[in-house]
Amino acid sequence: MDTSFDYKVALESLPSLPGVYQFFDRTGKIIYVGKAKNLRKRVSSYFNKTHQSGKVTVLVRKIVEIRHIIVNTESDALLLENTLIKQFQPRYNILLKDDKTYPWVVITTEDFPRVFVTRRTGIDGWRYYGPYTSGISVRGLMELFRNIYKVRSCKLPLTTSSIRAGKFKVCLEYHIGNCPAPCEGLQSEESYHDNIRSITSILRGNTTDVIKEMKVSMALLSAELKFEKAQLFKDRIDLLLNWQIKSTVVNSSITNVDVVYLYLESSFGVASFFRVVHGSVVQSITFEVKANLDESKEEILTVVLNELKLRFGFLCREVLVPFLPEIENFVGINLIIPQRGDKKILLDLAEKNCKEHLASKMKILEKVDPGRRAELLLLRMQKELHIVRPPKRIECFDNSNLQGTNPVAACVVFIDGKPAKSEYRHFNIKTVVGPDDFASMEEVVFRRYERRLLEGAELPDLIVVDGGKGQLSATYNTLEKLNLHDKIPLIGLAKRLEEIFSPFDSTPLYLDKNSDTLRVLMYIRDEAHRFGITFHRNKRSKFFLESELDHIPGVGQKSKEALLRKFGNLDAIKVATIVQLQEVVKLKIAGSVFGYFNN
Repeated sequence: MDTSFDYKVALESLPSLPGVYQFFDRTGKIIYVGKAKNLRKRVSSYFNKTHQSGKVTVLVRKIVEIRHIIVNTESDALLLENTLIKQFQPRYNILLKDDKTYPWVVITTEDFPRVFVTRRTGIDGWRYYGPYTSGISVRGLMELFRNIYKVRSCKLPLTTSSIRAGKFKVCLEYHIGNCPAPCEGLQSEESYHDNIRSITSILRGNTTDVIKEMKVSMALLSAELKFEKAQLFKDRIDLLLNWQIKSTVVNSSITNVDVVYLYLESSFGVASFFRVVHGSVVQSITFEVKANLDESKEEILTVVLNELKLRFGFLCREVLVPFLPEIENFVGINLIIPQRGDKKILLDLAEKNCKEHLASKMKILEKVDPGRRAELLLLRMQKELHIVRPPKRIECFDNSNLQGTNPVAACVVFIDGKPAKSEYRHFNIKTVVGPDDFASMEEVVFRRYERRLLEGAELPDLIVVDGGKGQLSATYNTLEKLNLHDKIPLIGLAKRLEEIFSPFDSTPLYLDKNSDTLRVLMYIRDEAHRFGITFHRNKRSKFFLESELDHIPGVGQKSKEALLRKFGNLDAIKVATIVQLQEVVKLKIAGSVFGYFNN
């Protein structure tokens, strides 16, 4: 902290009222903007307690001036905070990153309004609908409007007076049937505006009302025996129904609902937003969130909701969220955490979008910055496994034997989520007789970490055992003997349902099958099994080879090697005739071998 800055004097000048505070550094730049119900109490918390986060400590050291703005309510403080953050982009504030320019559908305010797609907004009076995250979907929507309503695509400054004066002539679009030529008065202004009203309703998601109006018009025309015109409305209804079916994601009875999901990993996260009308997603957007001062998820969700409210002009009366934000009293908004049904399906869809966005970013990061990708993966594993630190070094154990014979074990090591094969180790079981997986696990784990402790070698951040509660309990007991049970996190991974067991929880943890954490754990488990079973097979083959040929009287090392070179394996030796055997070894030895396998 700057020695010339007396924070105690600054704190005394702060009122106990709601407002916004600003921290400045020695260059006069705003480095943080925050809101508070009680300015004095909130700002004092930065100076009167020890912070776990290094970022907060660095921030406090840089403060040389504090300013504040008093407002009437906490909601007002939230709005002002958002405005100041957007204006000054302070280094230590939550940043909402949306590096894409999304397309919007715009309706102009001309006498004969135009409808087109734009990526720029802000012209006063024009109505913007969106943003649309998919260029394909917005092009499909414009194609629907052209097929049904045939609105003009030209940029002519059409007015009622200029049309009456005959200033314009029909173009090719009229001749090919794409425009009814309002420029020459062939379509009335009233008819044109009826089409614009229908387009506006569709953009707002009210396709049901538009279809009802079309059906009424079709029925009237049919009653008047104007079947060709009635067929035009029938074709329009079919087009609109087909588009509606494609865009419906849940029950059409769900109307005017916003869905907001926030997915966080450490200080990085993704927010996904849907606006749902009559079961159809009419607006959606996904953007990244970065918390710079270890803000809580409730604080970040508050910022996200406020940003969405400012961006779209309003939020629906009902908003589905995964948890409640820091400020729950958003005026006129009912925040709901759905537990089941169609609304839960919508929230799950938003969650899926967040995770897909993050997975896509991870793939890019893996190519551009592999180290950063590994760091985020380890942070995710730490969060999903509920352990105290990222598992940079993971060791996994697996036993292997055949009815108790030739028992062996394997230990594989993963560093930064990748196999470190030079550190893999095999173990021959020395103290256990018979098929006892639990005792074998105890022996191997004890030998492994007793030696690591004696050598002062690096210990793992996580131990994984291949198996369920039995293997886990045996491993935990061994770690307890070595006084490591409270120093190294331990989990067991059972094969059948990929259940994750912990020594302190009787209920297993189930991760999503597409979870990167589960994929890494399965990879480690399978690698330990592969490494262990390969060693066991080699040892078993050697054992069988030795136990068969070495037990035949008169067969020495040179005779054994000669027989194997000639016949290739033990099975071929067993079925060989005495004449064939005599071609390789002396008659006496050939007789012993033949007699051993045929008597």
